[in-house]
Amino acid sequence: MKILVTGAAGFIGSHTAERLQQEGYEVIGVDNFSDYYDVSLKKINTESLHERGIEVIKMDLREAGDYKLLPSDFDFILHFAAQPGISSESTFDEYFSNNVIATQHLLEFAEHNPNLKHFFNISTSSVYGLEATFPETVAPKPASWYGVSKLAAEQLVLAKSRAKELKASSLRLFSVYGPRERPEKLYTKLIACGMNDEVFPIFEGSEKHLRSFTYVGDIVEGILKAIQKHEILDGEIINLGAVDEHKTQQGIEMVEQLLGKKIKLEVKPKRQGDQSRTLANIQKAKKMLAYEPKTTLKEGLRQQVEWYKKFIHNSL
Repeated sequence: MKILVTGAAGFIGSHTAERLQQEGYEVIGVDNFSDYYDVSLKKINTESLHERGIEVIKMDLREAGDYKLLPSDFDFILHFAAQPGISSESTFDEYFSNNVIATQHLLEFAEHNPNLKHFFNISTSSVYGLEATFPETVAPKPASWYGVSKLAAEQLVLAKSRAKELKASSLRLFSVYGPRERPEKLYTKLIACGMNDEVFPIFEGSEKHLRSFTYVGDIVEGILKAIQKHEILDGEIINLGAVDEHKTQQGIEMVEQLLGKKIKLEVKPKRQGDQSRTLANIQKAKKMLAYEPKTTLKEGLRQQVEWYKKFIHNSL
């Protein structure tokens, strides 16, 4: 079967593309290689995919003309591509165009794939709001442009399912970390500051935030199970994440232990829309997908530190 992975040069998309290829799927990736963060990091991910025989096509999902670069015989579409995070440097227009307009154009393309079995939208716990501890039945209350735009994208996808125009579902991911994590995200930035003797900027109060830090491999496992059980998932929303909570401060201390050194911290003003707590309620995923995340935070961070040392720090 043939699978299209959007955002394939990114963090979670690249891991997913690799795993699907290992499982015997034919994978084609697309990415616009946005400069939201250092494009060279996406190129490292892409090289890894190319080594495994996975093609990554440079295209912009917002541009209707770019879709001519793609075949129209996909069995599945996994939609990771998005304007991520709650950065104050991103404008509302960037969130809207990359997360809403791009999704609508991709859906129009999906309808022209006669063999398409399922469209998976990759969503986020940010749609729940300042606290994300709820089952999928609770009404979302996003508190950031990112959360609002991702919820809008999710509803565009599910509207196609409700109208019986596509079989589709949405997977809401919780606080994903691990090798290839974006450079502005907590752990990659923390590891970088520790390795390079730089000051880590921490937002006021965030050291007390509670998170369902979820190792990327456990997320990929959940996505694979969703593809395998797609026939029962039309119209469904599924939370994927770890069930263990950790304070951000605990994560900082684990990284310090792995690096064998203290990391200097500098307190910055609070970020608007930052979540105070995420705890993945995965009862539905357990029931429908037999989903059981297994990687401890310390083991996942150990692997992330090793990745950073091998692929990033040694290449600087």
